[in-house]
Amino acid sequence: MDYGHAIEFGTFITPVNDPPAAAVTRAQLSEQLGFDLVTFQDHPYQAGFLDTWTLLTWVAAQTSTITIAGNVLNVPMRPAPVLARAAASLDLLSDGRLALGLGAGAFWDAMVAMGFPRRTPAESVEQLAEAIDVIREIWRVDKRSQLRVDGKYFQLQGAKRGPAPAHEVPIWLGAYKPRMLRLVGAKADGWLPSLSYLKPGDLARGNEIIDAAAAAAGRDPREIRRLLNIPTGKTVDELLSLILEDGVGTLILGTDDPYELEQFATEVIPAVRAGVARARSAAGVPAGPVRSAAALAARREGIDYEALPDSLTAVEPGDFGYAKVRSTYMRGGSPGLVIKARDVDQVVTALAFAREQKVPLAVRSAGHGISGRSTNDGGIVIDLSEMRDISVLSEEQRLVRVEAGARWKDVATALAPHGWALSSGDYGGVGVGGLATAGGIGWLAREHGLTIDHLRAADLVLADGTRVRVSETEHPELFWAIRGAGANFGIVTSFEFQVDEVGEVGFGQFVFDASDTAGLLERWGAAMEAAPRDLTTNIIVGAPRRGQSLAQVYGVVDSSTPDTIIDRLTPIAQLAPLLDQQVQVLPYAGVMNVPDAQHDGQGDPVARSGLVDHLTPEFCRAAAALVNSGTAYFFQIRSVGGAVADVPADATAYSHRAANFSVVAFGASKSRLDAAWAEMTPYIRGLYLSFETDQSPERLAEAWPPAILGRLRALKRQYDPANVFRDNFNIDPLGE
Repeated sequence: MDYGHAIEFGTFITPVNDPPAAAVTRAQLSEQLGFDLVTFQDHPYQAGFLDTWTLLTWVAAQTSTITIAGNVLNVPMRPAPVLARAAASLDLLSDGRLALGLGAGAFWDAMVAMGFPRRTPAESVEQLAEAIDVIREIWRVDKRSQLRVDGKYFQLQGAKRGPAPAHEVPIWLGAYKPRMLRLVGAKADGWLPSLSYLKPGDLARGNEIIDAAAAAAGRDPREIRRLLNIPTGKTVDELLSLILEDGVGTLILGTDDPYELEQFATEVIPAVRAGVARARSAAGVPAGPVRSAAALAARREGIDYEALPDSLTAVEPGDFGYAKVRSTYMRGGSPGLVIKARDVDQVVTALAFAREQKVPLAVRSAGHGISGRSTNDGGIVIDLSEMRDISVLSEEQRLVRVEAGARWKDVATALAPHGWALSSGDYGGVGVGGLATAGGIGWLAREHGLTIDHLRAADLVLADGTRVRVSETEHPELFWAIRGAGANFGIVTSFEFQVDEVGEVGFGQFVFDASDTAGLLERWGAAMEAAPRDLTTNIIVGAPRRGQSLAQVYGVVDSSTPDTIIDRLTPIAQLAPLLDQQVQVLPYAGVMNVPDAQHDGQGDPVARSGLVDHLTPEFCRAAAALVNSGTAYFFQIRSVGGAVADVPADATAYSHRAANFSVVAFGASKSRLDAAWAEMTPYIRGLYLSFETDQSPERLAEAWPPAILGRLRALKRQYDPANVFRDNFNIDPLGE
């Protein structure tokens, strides 16, 4: 039976230690000759062999493309929890090049001599079955709970999970007897015997047992790859028979002879591939991976998964990589499909597919967004995070092109050698697309304006799949709209920014006693309104803990001159009793280059946002009451004003430019936060889209004044009348 697996070829190298480099050299030769896989037997009790795991690690470091595996690893001598972490670590370090071949153990006299307990054949299989479960559970980092196992062979009492490997590491079992073959069918990803140990008909009989066990476990037998160690000297016809009649998908040549390796690679492999292609074409057997029954069962209703174009790469709920893409930094999600677009053509194709599905649609640049709208429940996410190119279009005009999936720390790093910078939020892990269509309040805002104020052109895909370039002279109304309300009108795939000349900056961090919370906020607000534009700061105030209230102020001075930096930051340092401080002179890229946070948010964030002209005593008392009540676990005010207000109020869709401050509060309870926030609303003039999670219609009127909202709604009717982009602060085209 041909299971349709893509045909792979590997080598089976002896891990000799005389000389130690011999096995590594053979592995490197295997890679050079184009083999897919290099494997090594594992006999930890054999003094004449190198330790296989150490060898695998060294080979991974000395190669770059070939997959590595034990053939097979001795599980009784390698504790499963430790092996799980070792395997995940090696897979991460090798960029996803590990396969895990496992065995139940052999040569028990030698193993007992090494101090390991003897197992009966039944016990060996039981131990291996438990080991598989433990290994996979260690890798399940999407589960928050500690791992507890009360098994016969493994007892884990609250083990920590992780790390997760870079890819879904397949587990192959070396198996011959019925009990082991049934375990292959029930739990493994592959069957890995040696032809020299098999009798005629054993492959067929083994496949029958494995297939029956797979069916009993609710699996598709095609999920299980059939691998086979073969000796040299087999003809092309013999190998074709193993593939087409016995279902072997991976042939692993056992030899250490360089000549035999080269001859097999240059003469046999091409002939076998050609023969398989001809036979499959004639028989109509499709080649390729088979999605597991468990993965198919995890699919969500409303999405025609089989209709997904072959040109697209997507992650489904049952896929290994789903845990890394389901959620954002702030919000837990469970989308039915995450499509990883790599270029504009794929964005167009993905959008066309998504329109046909009638499920929620989210667009994600990097997934940090506080509003949390770049994921959903049961819908589709078009993920642009692999579209990250940054290029200089004009040195003279300081014009740069940035794809939407880039992160702002990448932009800052790319601009730094030119002595340039672009104000872009205060955290480098934020994606370009979300921030550059909403506004962009950043560390340089008071001197250089919002991120959108530097936008000169953009490329986007409209709701009907049309590609357009927008600028002051090309679709100017749409260009106006995407600067402040872009998520409603299309998927922006790239931006052209005119950036600023910015050298090293002063970066200050201060910690204050915030016992007088209202007074501190009022004094900070007055200091910022009086400050020169080259200073931009924000203040974070926390609820009292252990009887102490603390506040943190962070700020950037757009100057590398120490005297100027000290002059700007001294009034800030004098706002309240100072508990700690740090001031550095560093490139702007250094401020932005912070480690990426894991995007494994839980639940739905609750945040309220507002724009405020002045921090009046009344506003500050209301804000202090909110903070000190514990209703908000995070409360921040960012300074704006300055250059932001220089731009005419109706020049872009971003409204309320006269506001000097942007306020955001996070709470665990929506009702409590809304009630406390209501006490501040008399002093608030608008909101900042990226920081607001409330999607109620009332928020639209706060985000945009009537004239601006009317203009946006008319454009929505023109460019997205079907309201395709409705799941991110939606402007309903049919609304009033």
